[in-house]
Amino acid sequence: MPKSRVPVIYAISDSLGETAEMVARAAASQFDGDRIEIYPVAYVNTLSQLKEVIEEASRQNAVLAYTLVVPEMRQRLIEMASEYNVNIVDVLGPMIEALASHSDRPPKLQPGLLWQVDEQYFRRVEAIEFAVKYDDGKDPRGLPLADIVLVGVSRTSKTPLSMYLANKRLKVANVPLVPEVPLPRELMEVPSHKIIGLIIRPQQLNAIRTERLKTLGLAPNASYASLERIYAELEYAETTMKRLGCKVIDVTNKAVEETASHILDTIHHKGDRHGGV
Repeated sequence: MPKSRVPVIYAISDSLGETAEMVARAAASQFDGDRIEIYPVAYVNTLSQLKEVIEEASRQNAVLAYTLVVPEMRQRLIEMASEYNVNIVDVLGPMIEALASHSDRPPKLQPGLLWQVDEQYFRRVEAIEFAVKYDDGKDPRGLPLADIVLVGVSRTSKTPLSMYLANKRLKVANVPLVPEVPLPRELMEVPSHKIIGLIIRPQQLNAIRTERLKTLGLAPNASYASLERIYAELEYAETTMKRLGCKVIDVTNKAVEETASHILDTIHHKGDRHGGV
């Protein structure tokens, strides 16, 4: 570790260390931060590592900011810092203690949980972007990459379901089933346990499509909403789903959340048998 005559801060952590470093830099900015050297030291998980950092901080007369959450490590740091006369700042401890006093649950005291949460956030964003990119069969190349592929006729909630499940960090693509449009080759390559077929009763689909046409300012008696057309599409969809060998869910009178819950139960059950989704 380099030595310097300018003020020095060691920012140590039992995880990535970015929190301690960020606080140190924020404080340093109040004192011409470019003249203060900050050395982040991540993943300090053993007493020997801890002692090495404290000895170096002592030699440089440095301030030591830390975000250690394991109680034993924090206690040993306090003891060794006192022994070596090192000025220490507990960045995380006071906030954990304050929250513990206002909570009916003890803190987990596990390093790295913040970054696990962030990882989940980024996975959610990635899944949402995936759902948008591969919505409505726009690009069949995404089908083999999906955790789930929804298939069904128009207005069976494929897009809302894709977005809802994306918020559960699942990559979902969906493909509309139209008798006149050939199935994408990539769909036939997707394992059947990853495909969910959505069906609906003809009368409800008729009502939904009729309302949709009104919203668009079109005549409600268009072929799109006719029962004859709907029966033909649903028959084609059922034949296709049998061909795909997929699970079929009836979405009639079901909210998106209810259907999504059914899908999640289905894939978790199948994931146990197929080694995960």
